[in-house]
Amino acid sequence: MTHFLATTLQHLQALVAFDTRNPPRAIGTGGIFDYLVRHLPGFECTITDHGAGAVSLFALRGAPRILFNVHLDTVPDSPGWSVNPFELRVSADRAIGLGACDIKGAAAALLAAADEGRGDAAFLFTSDEEANEARCIAAFLAESSASGMGNQESTRPGSAGSSPQPLAAGARDFDVVIVAEPTRGAAALAHRGISSVRMRFAGRAGHASGAQALADSALHQAVRWGSRALAQVDALAGERFDTLSGLRFNIGRIEGGIKANVIAPAAELRFNFRPLPSMHTDGLLAGFRALAEPPPAEFDETFRGPPLPAGAAAEAARRRLAARTAAENLGLTVGPAVDFWTEASLFSEAGFTSFVYGPGDIAQAHTADEWVALDELRRYAESVQRIINP
Repeated sequence: MTHFLATTLQHLQALVAFDTRNPPRAIGTGGIFDYLVRHLPGFECTITDHGAGAVSLFALRGAPRILFNVHLDTVPDSPGWSVNPFELRVSADRAIGLGACDIKGAAAALLAAADEGRGDAAFLFTSDEEANEARCIAAFLAESSASGMGNQESTRPGSAGSSPQPLAAGARDFDVVIVAEPTRGAAALAHRGISSVRMRFAGRAGHASGAQALADSALHQAVRWGSRALAQVDALAGERFDTLSGLRFNIGRIEGGIKANVIAPAAELRFNFRPLPSMHTDGLLAGFRALAEPPPAEFDETFRGPPLPAGAAAEAARRRLAARTAAENLGLTVGPAVDFWTEASLFSEAGFTSFVYGPGDIAQAHTADEWVALDELRRYAESVQRIINP
């Protein structure tokens, strides 16, 4: 094991030990953020509390042209864990711990790389990516200074907190934004968009022995809608973009009703779909809504994220080419498009050249005994060190 990997693992052990599960969205400005500030030598650090467990740390040293973004929150641990999820376990080829793959391993590598030299660097750490709300990134993109971004505390390593201060001039003027997510150590230039929807169905309560139960039950309406929606998704299986195909779709929750012998007067269904960059989200939403018979009592999109690259066809193509050029100029391997959504698309939508690059495999994310391969972690840390300390 190299000294550099050992340092990265020391940081990862500390980061995994902090409980940043989201939900319950109970993350504050101390804890893991205190640790980060202590281990960012020579950086000006601005911590912003956006509320509801959404906290960001913008760390700036010098005048960098590249911004690294990584989220610190994790999904809740599942009952299937064989070890304490908050205690990092290192084997011959992997590091196991909650968030090790998605994506505290990358955060640990940034800390290790920052301490290897004094090159210009900019890091944006956030804590709400798993919330499907993107408060941190939205605020970062909306404001050119720390003022007006909520409750800020500007600090320097080893000093007490001071009153809120504007960020340094040009702090948001970056040529490239690299968003860390598990891409197996390759730069991903494209990924799907995302839309999450809440539907509510209205029925009429009554005795389940009546013939009207078939039509009056809100749960029956929801189930019939689900059958039609799945058929519509199947019809799109042949659609393609790059290495991606079809529409990803998931009915995540159906609830309602009173008991088995009562016609359900109300039901709620939540679903999520992930369109290809070439698909139109508004059109898909309208199509899904039209499948409900009778029309749903409510149909609300609760979250939307654009695809990567964002924009109409010509603009998306230009942004994708710029991202490829940037990745290749940094000596990174360009990999295939990915199915999962990332906040890189928010930076792309705002006009930044952005791509996704991080250690780990998405197949290990959100799983029991989540892990990241040591070799991928080492190579990622070394590449970040090379980028910020040329």
